[in-house]
Amino acid sequence: MILALKTDNPMARVVLLTIDGAIVAEREWHAHRTLAKDLPRVISELLQQLQQDWTAVEAVILFRGPGSFTGLRIGAAVANTIAYAQQIPVIGIECEDWLRQGIERLSAGENDRLVLPAYGREANITQPKK
Repeated sequence: MILALKTDNPMARVVLLTIDGAIVAEREWHAHRTLAKDLPRVISELLQQLQQDWTAVEAVILFRGPGSFTGLRIGAAVANTIAYAQQIPVIGIECEDWLRQGIERLSAGENDRLVLPAYGREANITQPKK
């Protein structure tokens, strides 16, 4: 099973797909400031719905940007951690057709090994008030 994550805006999306790209479970929710807490739980719940556990995940596709600085960092951290812990491929994609392209790259045997976020611009970091 392939795990796909899209965390570039407050509406987060988790998709579980078969190796041939058929969506078997999906959840989209308004995560906003609770993304770091909610993302692993949502993945786990979707896997449980399919009577699977984390070992069922054979690859990860991540929409790497552009988008929210914090959301993309959280998504990348979760995707990279799962891929590293389970020694599975991780693919990062930066386009509208991210799921299809991710599946194509996985089918071709590709593995980015580490996916970094692509913010699309310089980070807008608030200056300290003091």
